[in-house]
Amino acid sequence: MNTLDQNTRKYLLRTTLFMGGYAAVNIAAITGAFDDLHGPGAVLFALVVAAPIIGQIWSLIVWMRDSDEFVRALMAKRFIVATGVTLAVASAWGLLELYAGAPHVSAAMVYPMFWAAFGVVSPLIRTSH
Repeated sequence: MNTLDQNTRKYLLRTTLFMGGYAAVNIAAITGAFDDLHGPGAVLFALVVAAPIIGQIWSLIVWMRDSDEFVRALMAKRFIVATGVTLAVASAWGLLELYAGAPHVSAAMVYPMFWAAFGVVSPLIRTSH
């Protein structure tokens, strides 16, 4: 049986907690729990929703830092390429919005787009070279 190492277990726990909090707060928002927020309260709420995203990114970076050299290099390469793909797509779409009348997409979609890009590039990047 293949067991997860301690570092991976910590990463999975942290990610589950951060993304669980993120999902819970967004589900509450979608169902109208925070519809009456305005001004500073709305700004604070937006920052509270962003906090688990920051926490999950921190969790991934800590996992990478504590992994062996091969895994760290492989994941760093995937992370960098996925970031580049995300930046390219987000920039191209922004220009399409600006110059070609494409429908607006919230910047909040950049984070899920990064993970979609990460999922696409990961099977293609299999070496740390």
